[in-house]
Amino acid sequence: MNDNASPKPGWRERAFIVLQWLLPQHLLSRLMHSIARCEWPPLKRRLIAHVTHRYRIDLSEAVEPDADAYRSFNHLFTRALRPDARPFSDDPDDLLCPADGVISAIGDIHDGELIQAKGMAYTLEELLGGNAALAEPFRNGLFVTIYLSPRDYHRVHMPASGLLREMIHVPGRLFSVNEVTTRLLPRLFARNERVVNLFQSDFGPFALILVGAIFVSSIDTVWAGTVTPRRLGATHWRYREPALPPSLERGAEMGRFNMGSTVILLFPADSITWRDELQAGAAVHVGETLARRYIRRRGDES
Repeated sequence: MNDNASPKPGWRERAFIVLQWLLPQHLLSRLMHSIARCEWPPLKRRLIAHVTHRYRIDLSEAVEPDADAYRSFNHLFTRALRPDARPFSDDPDDLLCPADGVISAIGDIHDGELIQAKGMAYTLEELLGGNAALAEPFRNGLFVTIYLSPRDYHRVHMPASGLLREMIHVPGRLFSVNEVTTRLLPRLFARNERVVNLFQSDFGPFALILVGAIFVSSIDTVWAGTVTPRRLGATHWRYREPALPPSLERGAEMGRFNMGSTVILLFPADSITWRDELQAGAAVHVGETLARRYIRRRGDES
């Protein structure tokens, strides 16, 4: 038996994938946008009670632990945490985790290809909206993909201090990004709508990509507000001097998902070294150390 082969999907899994192709994904997400922001007490209480119970959401970590105090379901979903709930490493050589969630893939980028799941890859260039120039610094670099479930904290933080250089909204589909779809649907993260953010930092350039999904009603950044859904206006923003580009400190909030989704981080080769124990399936939290700064040793090839 081939150990690298994925188990064959059952009929329920195959039906789930087919159903997603048939669903009006953007229409459903716009509907969720309205429902999640509804402040009518009977509806918002019912939604909050159902989701907190089903996904065992821990509100004791939140600044506001009383579920009934939230004006809408979306306010609960994008809740702020107590400052002591997520301690950040204070070592500047540590790269911080940007989100709560589970690692779905981590490792090296091989000649512009990333692993989505066992036996399934997609290209760096298509992830970055088909832009070969943007992909080049990361062609043989490193990546990590973090899946945020509905129970997770949904604000995304800076893994390192960075100066924003570009933001790109890449339109696309809105497939689920859960384990089944990630395992079975080729090129999932290159198909889905996403917001690509390119920063310059002490670790070198890095990309922080917010991937949309079914029922993700919108994606926000702290400098631009709501980026998706986008009906009019720019889809590619460049931040250059003499204007002052947005600069965010290590650990600062940079954006949020209104419902759950996925974060992908990209770094160049020889910039960081992942923690040895991190692997697919590992739970991670905002502020913990994902990697250390790569230190070139004497005798290494230049």
